Amino acid sequence: MTKVNLDALIPREDFEVGENSNPGKKKETISIEDIKTDSFFFLNIRKPDFQRETNEWDKTKVCDFIKSFIDGDLIPAIILWRSTGGYLFVIDGSHRLSALAAWVNDDYGDGTTSKLFYDGVIHDEQIKIAQEMRKLVNKRIGSYSDVNLALKHPEKFQTEIVKSAQNLSVLAIQVQWVEGDASKAENSFFKINQQATIIDKTELHLLESRKKPNSIAARAIIRSGTGHKYWSSFPDEIQNQIQKIAKEINEILFEPKLQTPIKTFDIPVAGKLYSAQTLPLILDFVNVVNHIDFNNKGINDDITGEATIEILKNVRKVAYRLNSNNSSSLGLHPIVYFYSKEGRFKTVSFLSIVDFVIELDKVKKINHFIEVRERFEELILEYDYLFQ
Repeated sequence: MTKVNLDALIPREDFEVGENSNPGKKKETISIEDIKTDSFFFLNIRKPDFQRETNEWDKTKVCDFIKSFIDGDLIPAIILWRSTGGYLFVIDGSHRLSALAAWVNDDYGDGTTSKLFYDGVIHDEQIKIAQEMRKLVNKRIGSYSDVNLALKHPEKFQTEIVKSAQNLSVLAIQVQWVEGDASKAENSFFKINQQATIIDKTELHLLESRKKPNSIAARAIIRSGTGHKYWSSFPDEIQNQIQKIAKEINEILFEPKLQTPIKTFDIPVAGKLYSAQTLPLILDFVNVVNHIDFNNKGINDDITGEATIEILKNVRKVAYRLNSNNSSSLGLHPIVYFYSKEGRFKTVSFLSIVDFVIELDKVKKINHFIEVRERFEELILEYDYLFQ
């Protein structure tokens, strides 16, 4: 089922700093007032920079959780840790907080906060999902603005909405605190999150290697240089280059958007942008092009951004080769090389052809390939399993 993108609602921050030892009493509960984007509490909330994207819940789960909160059902505590800088980091519960924030601030991936987060560029599919999400919530629960207004003018609203408004005046989510330094907080995060919803193997790998140049490059490509900037510590000129090259690669791979069932030959090289296979596909693509194994053997953290730029340029060069407007393009048609006869994108075929093209360049056999290309493509079309 399609997932709702709530990633913009809680910013990320690097929390590799010590614990805040302020002896004052910490907050014990979070009320609905705390979740407004202009509240002191919510302005200070952060996700660790290694937190996966907040897009694991589908529309029904988001709606069910909001309703559960309003109905006063038992909700697991939000686990927080306070850094020396004063930020309150969500160790566990970012989806819960984000779902409530989405409702309170009417932002299901297409609102003001999301637009700022993605530099004004929000994918059509994300907008569509957000609109469907809003419609479902308004039908089952009511918008936050209506519920809020019902408390002021109960005579003008249905009894159910008035009851919800009254409940919100007393409801709150319990807060638990992690005590200790940044290392303790990070260990707590991974332990808790692996016990709850298991983090995808690729996602976990990216989180743990978040400062490696190939991980930074993969993140940048997937989001077309927008969203949380894992490269924000680099000089401005480097940041701009990363965003520009990543956007160009993203366009080569994922435009035009894939419409299913396929009714046209004008389809993207790398399948559907928002799918379960996109993240591992892009990371594998980056690694294959740059001869990096999955364990990042010999790859150091990128301190200056120059290694990330080099990796992105290598990826762009191969993307140019596959199918682009660049003079080096072979114009490999996606229908022939990367999709099955039933119209399914084939990850293995894509990566095999990438490796094949790299090898052709390496041994200087591009012209030879062009000479026999017609027969080669006939074989691919005849034997659909060739690259399986």
